[in-house]
Order: sequence, then structure tokens, then C-alpha cells
Amino acid sequence: MKAKLKVVSPQKITKTRATILEISNLRKVFQVNDTYLNVLEGINFTAANGELICILGRSGCGKSTLLKILAGFIPPSSGTVLLNGQSVTTPGPDRCVVFQEDTLFPWLTVQENIAFGLKPQTREKNVIREEVDLFLALVGLTEFKNYLPREISGGMKQRVALARVLVLKPDILLMDEPFASLDTYTREEMQNLLLSLWEKLSHTVLFVTHDVNEAVTLADRILVMDKDPGRVQEEIHVDLKRPRKKESREFLQYSQYLYEILRR
Repeated sequence: MKAKLKVVSPQKITKTRATILEISNLRKVFQVNDTYLNVLEGINFTAANGELICILGRSGCGKSTLLKILAGFIPPSSGTVLLNGQSVTTPGPDRCVVFQEDTLFPWLTVQENIAFGLKPQTREKNVIREEVDLFLALVGLTEFKNYLPREISGGMKQRVALARVLVLKPDILLMDEPFASLDTYTREEMQNLLLSLWEKLSHTVLFVTHDVNEAVTLADRILVMDKDPGRVQEEIHVDLKRPRKKESREFLQYSQYLYEILRR
């Protein structure tokens, strides 16, 4: 029995929610010695306020390159990225990134890592402390606030990394396979935590993954990328209520359909 899947246009998903991010005709070419490598070609999509989008694709399809362009770390060769109608050309606090590696400062405690991005802002110390305490509680690390990164597990480090960016209240959270190095149980815990935080804080999330089940578990919408060059091959609206059960027939239908796309 075929899954009843919704393949949608970039405009359809944003019909009832305001568009926050617009990507138009995005292209990225790298020069490698005397040759040119076309990594991304003709990328077009939008993201709505509060939407959780997974960017799914095999290794080498340009997923991470796309995220770096959206973050402002590297420029596109052509095309535009608009956030709230403004062109994205450099990194900014309205876009925060969580990488696969935790990138924590090893000499700072858990609470100091979370507070780090708040220091340049004009806030009273007690206000910063209250903000940090709130996000420590949200990620379940209050009792570990005085620990150093080397003293906590990989899953805990990613909780700190999440809290460190979310405390800045970005418009968009960009996540580059953040749970890929975790064991299966911890990975599922982190997926559940991300969904819980997303429901509470209502931020827009773009989540890069090569894991089909992770995409179906998390996403409102999945952008499936092809390679050589990287482009959006298909857009899938995941019409499943949360929490999603991996053993359900509907979940398995989505997974099977996505595997079929990736094999093309």
C-alpha cells in the first residue's frame, strides 16, 4: 500500500504562517586548482515562522554548504538569501548554528558556556543569571551547571550547545547533523528534547540530516536533495501527529518513500 504523502510547493506550506526565510536561485561553485566544482544549483525554497524543516540527502549533496550560506559563513556564487526581507551576507545573532561537534569552550563551565553569548549585551548580571538558569532547566542540566565539558557526556554537551544558542533567542536555528555522533538511545533523547524546546519556544529550525527516520521524526517538511550538483529534488510535507511512532504503518510509509527517492 502506497503512503499518502504530500509533495508541496515552497509557497503552499507558508500559506497560513508568515514567511521568515526566502532562498531564490541559489548557486555555489568552488574553485579547486584549475577546475570548478558546482556544489549547489537552483536552490529555491521558503521557511515559515515556527516551521521545522529537515534537509535530507546523501553525503556530498551540499547540505552543509547550504547551511553555511544561510548562516552567512560563506557567500553564494549567485542567488539570494533573505531573512525577514533583509539580505544575508554575514553571520548574525538572528541565525545560530549547532554543529555535529559540540564546539564548547573547554575552560568554561556549563553555565559559563551558556552565558557566553549574552555578555556583550547590555544586561544586568542578575538578568543574565536568570536567563541561564531558565535554559539550564529547559535542557535538564541544572545540577551540572558547574561542570566542565570534559566532565559530561556527549549528549549533555549537545544539550549545552543547544542552550547556548537558544538563550540568544535567534529567529532561525540552523542544525548541521548535531546528533550524528551520538548512540541510538541518546540520539532519540536529543530528538525529543529538540521537539520539546521547539514547541515551547516556537523558533524556526532548519535541520540537516542524512538519516531518513530522523527526518520523519522531526520535520514538518522535508527537502530531499540530489547531488552533482546539489539541488532540491522533492519537498515532502509530513502529515503525522506528534509524538510520532517509528513502528507505525504511516511512519514506515514515509520512510520507505524517502528511501526510494534517495535511491534514484
